[in-house]
Amino acid sequence: MPESAGHPLKKTYDAQGHEISPQLDGEVKNYLIDIDGTVTEDVPNEEPHRMATCEPFPDALEIINKWYDQGHIITFFTSRTEEHREVTETWLDKHGFKYHGLLVGKPRGGNYHWIDNHMVRATKFNGKFTDLVKRTKEIEVFKR
Repeated sequence: MPESAGHPLKKTYDAQGHEISPQLDGEVKNYLIDIDGTVTEDVPNEEPHRMATCEPFPDALEIINKWYDQGHIITFFTSRTEEHREVTETWLDKHGFKYHGLLVGKPRGGNYHWIDNHMVRATKFNGKFTDLVKRTKEIEVFKR
């Protein structure tokens, strides 16, 4: 059985019975978490010397590690570049973040619209990590 970050993936099929991309169990969340301005101060790529010395937001460290310990997949997804990978991994490890992966090269500028054939849930960071709560909001979807 294929895995994602050590989590088994279940086979899935389309309406015609053709195998399609496998999926995680519905209870496991696949968190993609930004770094700058989300788990630490907002450090621009143009000031990489600050990446090694900034401090994590304590609530971010606590909640992210709790999600990891609950069995969720934690992947940091950052606009930092490949040249910042080593300083970023060292920083994450130094401060005790538990995670499965680091994706660099996220497009800069915000206003993200993620289009995927899998379920995507967006959570805008508003300054403090807490347990998540469900709220109903208006979203944009494709016409049928």
